[in-house]
Amino acid sequence: MAPGETIRGLLELTRPGNAIVAGVLTFIGAYVAGGVTTSPLETGAAVGATVFAVGAGNAVNDYFDRDIDRINRPDRAIPRGAVSPRGALVFSVVLFLAAVGLALTLPWLAIGIAAVNLLALITYTEYFKGLPGVGNALVAYLGGSTFLFGGAAVGGIEATVVLFALAALATFAREVVKDVEDLEGDREEGLNTLPIAIGERRALFVGAGVLLVGVLASPLPFLLGQFDVVYLLAVVPAVLLMLYAMWRSFDDPSAGQKHLKFGTFLAAFAFIVGRAAVDAPAVVL
Repeated sequence: MAPGETIRGLLELTRPGNAIVAGVLTFIGAYVAGGVTTSPLETGAAVGATVFAVGAGNAVNDYFDRDIDRINRPDRAIPRGAVSPRGALVFSVVLFLAAVGLALTLPWLAIGIAAVNLLALITYTEYFKGLPGVGNALVAYLGGSTFLFGGAAVGGIEATVVLFALAALATFAREVVKDVEDLEGDREEGLNTLPIAIGERRALFVGAGVLLVGVLASPLPFLLGQFDVVYLLAVVPAVLLMLYAMWRSFDDPSAGQKHLKFGTFLAAFAFIVGRAAVDAPAVVL
């Protein structure tokens, strides 16, 4: 295998798009907590730790998933031979060490969140992915915790708690929909995902119910006085898109899970707008 193809394969293992997005979400968490300008070094360290940790988690996930990927994702780096399984494992360890090094420069609460997340990333595929609902819940926690981690890095998570919950619950729903998409390969591998355990339609109803909890919680930052009506106006399109996406998933899981992902980003944007409105100087007439 040519060196260029190996380097390309290693980069693919990290899912660079997902890793960068996770870093951006951590930055948003720090911003929503109001600490980006007061704690720039901590914000940068948290973002870097997130990018490395997510890249490492994706790489080790591909290592453990190499057999099932020959069915579901034959174009990925390990199944097509661009990277050996051993090479992927070593690469993931290097990335994990880089993430740990950056995380250790942060406050204790952020270090605690990072430790839990790193353990979850390492154990997810081998121990939890095939357990009905459990793997989905773990991925959901990891997705939402990027906001908590960003907030903890700059000394405050209060403003990020609802954002964490909304993102986590939406991610749970999206993971259930993705399991419906991957039903054939997961069944071939012997996994017992939620759609396999209780049926596709029931699993989708579970996802819809979980998402509804997040939608109902979305006005809390306004009701608790953390953000003003600007946030409320900004979050409405996000929750409407999420509800539409879940409804669409019953007929087209692929389209539904993509809309759910976009809806999560819109929700994060609503929190950015809410924080910006709070930080904006008052206009004196």
